[in-house]
Amino acid sequence: MASYNPVKIFSGTQSTYLAEKIAHYYGKDLGGYTCRRFSDGEMSPSFEESVRGCDVFLIQSTPPPGDNLMELLLMVDAARRASAHYVTVVIPYFGYARQDRKDKPRVSIAAKLVANMLAASGVDRLMTIDLHAGQIQGFFDFPVDHLEGTSVFVPYIRSLNLENLVVASPDVGGANRARTFAKHFNADIVLCDKHRKRANEIASMQVIGDVEGANVVLVDDLIDTGGTMAKAAQIILDKGALSVRAICTHPIMSGRAHENIAGSVLEELVVADTLPLKQSNEKIRVLSVAELFAKAIGRIRDHESISSLFIKN
Repeated sequence: MASYNPVKIFSGTQSTYLAEKIAHYYGKDLGGYTCRRFSDGEMSPSFEESVRGCDVFLIQSTPPPGDNLMELLLMVDAARRASAHYVTVVIPYFGYARQDRKDKPRVSIAAKLVANMLAASGVDRLMTIDLHAGQIQGFFDFPVDHLEGTSVFVPYIRSLNLENLVVASPDVGGANRARTFAKHFNADIVLCDKHRKRANEIASMQVIGDVEGANVVLVDDLIDTGGTMAKAAQIILDKGALSVRAICTHPIMSGRAHENIAGSVLEELVVADTLPLKQSNEKIRVLSVAELFAKAIGRIRDHESISSLFIKN
């Protein structure tokens, strides 16, 4: 018969909005935690209650990555030094995941570096959702629970009862993600082939596939400046689509993203609450993944499989 250690859930400074909901669905209050800052910005986190012998869950998305990632590493170190039994980091949005390979000479593989830093800090387990590239799980030498945003997005799209549904990827690299999503609806997929001048700036784009008379859903793991999504939506509509909406798990929404989405032809942009929106936007609908994370925490606690949380095709 398995023995259980007490579960305690803590939130980093920037993820309290989501952590409170996760703790609520799990049935516990957030643990007491403070992060004191010195005048030069140096952080000194501390737990305000004992974590000795506890299974500790630390919730923190990374952006802005400089401060939030460092705070998370310090939280792990503090929990380890306070004799926590097991430390799981819950990173709803895993930053630096876009830098998962050497796509040109003399660049870093930042995702691997972050994985090494988490391991060095004493992490036992990672829980996240919709990594930019699934193979990043292989960068870790400890268990990774990779949740899927389809668990909340598929039911929503089904509720719209869209006829002649076509799933699109805003770039060729997201083809597998679009195909996986399309299987839930037995829908066709189309691809937007883009060429960039530089990061966050598109030189050209073309649609591969037929969207004539279709209701199109663009699917991606994140939205940053919104330029790619806005341009893809416009081209798809120009090709004869009836409507275009987008699903992006992680709303980074930097730069002029809100203006780009508000001025686009998108019917709506559906995102998860892995990151807080910096401002309101009539075109953005937020679906919560808090209950999904809470259920996953419960299954980890009870040594059960989390595969039942995934929607089957």
